[in-house]
Amino acid sequence: MALCCAISNEVPEHPVVSPVSGSIFERRLIEKYVTENGSDPINGKELTLEMLIDIKTTPVVKPKPPSATSIPAILKTLQDEWDAVMLQSFTQRQQLQTARQELSHALYQHDAACRVIGRLTKEVTAAREALATLKPQAGIAQPSAAIPQPAVAVEAGGVANQPTEQAGMSAEVIQKLQDKATVLTQERKKRGRTVPEDLVPQETIRNFKTVASHPGLHSASIPGILSLDIHQADTSKILTGGNDRNATVFNKDTEQVVAILKGHTKKVTRVIYHPEEDIVITASPDTTIRVWNVPSSQPLQLLRAHDAPVTGLSLHPTGDYVLSTSTDQYWAFSDIRSGRLLTKVTEGSNATGLTTAQFHPDGLIFGTGTSDSQVKIWDLKEQSNVANFSGHSGPITAISFSENGYYLATAADDACIKLWDLRKLKNFKTLQLDDGYEIKDLSFDQSGTYLAVGGTDIRVYVCKQWQELKVFNDHTAMATGVRFGRNAQFIASTSMDRTLKLYSV
Repeated sequence: MALCCAISNEVPEHPVVSPVSGSIFERRLIEKYVTENGSDPINGKELTLEMLIDIKTTPVVKPKPPSATSIPAILKTLQDEWDAVMLQSFTQRQQLQTARQELSHALYQHDAACRVIGRLTKEVTAAREALATLKPQAGIAQPSAAIPQPAVAVEAGGVANQPTEQAGMSAEVIQKLQDKATVLTQERKKRGRTVPEDLVPQETIRNFKTVASHPGLHSASIPGILSLDIHQADTSKILTGGNDRNATVFNKDTEQVVAILKGHTKKVTRVIYHPEEDIVITASPDTTIRVWNVPSSQPLQLLRAHDAPVTGLSLHPTGDYVLSTSTDQYWAFSDIRSGRLLTKVTEGSNATGLTTAQFHPDGLIFGTGTSDSQVKIWDLKEQSNVANFSGHSGPITAISFSENGYYLATAADDACIKLWDLRKLKNFKTLQLDDGYEIKDLSFDQSGTYLAVGGTDIRVYVCKQWQELKVFNDHTAMATGVRFGRNAQFIASTSMDRTLKLYSV
């Protein structure tokens, strides 16, 4: 039987067996290996020379060595070199195999670690969102038992179902509107002569940056904030309406949710914060308009002025009446104190779905946008259409009157903003944006100096020159609302990415 050395793969002259691995070795080779490494070359376990076991085999017949004294020395040198090469080759093969195993194991561990990190990151993100949602709610006021509720039959929604019959525009109401308009016109003319002293200058707005981002105001399971408004008297209070069918009142200074208003059966697409009182108004595609008391988080009125989704909402400067539009082709004027529908108007055979609405600062006229690209100006007292602005293509998405009373900004699904002069009833400026740019909201600041645009990104323009001052593009989804703080001290925006962002220096 021929034996084979595990190191040289040749028939050994002096075979020995390792009790550690059971392999056969040439004695001189294994002795050199054990002397250098102290382990078995096959499995790496500890091995000593004393542990080697000789094997009795038939002697291998070899040619007799040459008689020349120099030749044996050469052969001995070659033999030693051969042994060294065999040992090195064997060691390298073992190291290569070990390196392959270690690399395979490392790659497996890296893949497993990446999976674990991904899972943990997802869990941490979900936990942070949940914490952000829960943390602000510590400041929510509990409903007060002292808030009087309507004495008539109450719906499941918690408020009285008001009659939808038109009460009519009485002489008393019209006189109230006229008196308010007279006062506002005089005040506006006085303000128009000077710029507020503490109005933020253009250079400061250019240096605005994101100072806060709040993702926890609405549900993470139904993401998206659709509307935004700021309390004019206390600009720390911000109102948002979301896809989760709730409206949220948030205090940006304390970073606490003040109230969560629940009652709509569909998403909240329009919201208004009363400029002087702690009252908010919300509208939804569920065809209803709700008036809420913020301290109690309870509804005060449920207005049913429309038979289709409500698309526009604007509060009259008196603070007592609200204008609403709907895809049912009607605009309605309602009393938020009594919940009565005062009047409801459509253009009859020429009517089309209305998409948005906004009162003029004086309150005697207002504008509506239509689904067929028209901007219509209405006389509230006469309830008649007094002017039409055409030039857009696509449904009107947003309109906004400047506080100076002369400018009207409009936007549609055509990636442009048109500025209209109400004195001449014509378009005097068009701001063409990039192709595919979507505009969801327009807002002038209270002085009429700046115009903010919300949509694909947030942009701020300076009026009169109509130059772009600043672009904010840190929302990860479509921006749906944008508003200025008092004297443009800050800018707030909301987005479908479920965040409320604040910009300032």
